[in-house]
Amino acid sequence: MPDLNTTRFPVPVDAALREAGWQPGRRDIRQAEEWADALRAHITPAGHRLNVFPSAVEAWAEFGGLRLSAPGPGRQIAPASVLIDPMAGIHLARTLADLGRSLDTEIAPLGEENHGQAVLAIDITGRVFSIDHTGDWYLGPDVDHALGTLLTGMEPARLTSGA
Repeated sequence: MPDLNTTRFPVPVDAALREAGWQPGRRDIRQAEEWADALRAHITPAGHRLNVFPSAVEAWAEFGGLRLSAPGPGRQIAPASVLIDPMAGIHLARTLADLGRSLDTEIAPLGEENHGQAVLAIDITGRVFSIDHTGDWYLGPDVDHALGTLLTGMEPARLTSGA
């Protein structure tokens, strides 16, 4: 008999996703493409542009528009509320480019945490990062792990300059 308790996400993350309207197979590619078009068209006054690539578009298609809240207390730190909406990072093209350059990758906006206290970003391989006033943070190798980190209150790894 199959294990009926097995889910793609930890139980509290799965509960938060379903509460927000997510379900397995969710994919709003039309909305993701609208965001991609808007981000590609945006140029900052200093001439910076945002990156758009498949891992970002796929994340936007599956999770875009979801506003997630942790269903309980955090394990190590306070859990974050999360909004998956790449438009939250539209004015951070240079910041995202700088992070991408330091990590030797391309970075695209993914959303925000805690009502704009931090911007979420995704790289070309699907890794997820958070950028706030205290620095840059690694949330996980993919969106699934990042949501687990944020919604269960696991302490993320701080990115350092390597100095």
